[in-house]
Amino acid sequence: MNYENLPILLILAISVIGNNHTVSIAALALLLLKLLGLSNWLPLIEARGISIGVTVLTAAVLVPLVSGRIDANGILNVFKSPTGLIAVGIGLAVAWIAGQGVPFMKSSPETVTALMVGTLLGVCFLRGLAVGPLIAGGMVALIVGTLKL
Repeated sequence: MNYENLPILLILAISVIGNNHTVSIAALALLLLKLLGLSNWLPLIEARGISIGVTVLTAAVLVPLVSGRIDANGILNVFKSPTGLIAVGIGLAVAWIAGQGVPFMKSSPETVTALMVGTLLGVCFLRGLAVGPLIAGGMVALIVGTLKL
């Protein structure tokens, strides 16, 4: 019996059980590409997928600004509040941590599966949200680097 598709099937099963549509669709799409003989698309998705995904996510977050639901005064006022200043600091830290995750995940792709399983378990059992694999990868990279593992 061939077990090469077992890891992606495991991720697909956990994501379906955990009702995580994003991961389910991604896992199923990748599995279908492979099974349909379109594996030549996989390196392109691997090379450009994060950039495309981050671009789409950033566009979605900027919609309230472009649609006029947030105006210039609202933006300026948030920087005058403790919450706004904390948000800037956390945004800086998270962006830096996520930046550490990209090279780590490229150099240790097997870790990505473990990150996804952990994320999916968090979604299933802790009512979490699967939005942070890059941040999780960055945190793993920092901990592994600090502990010299």
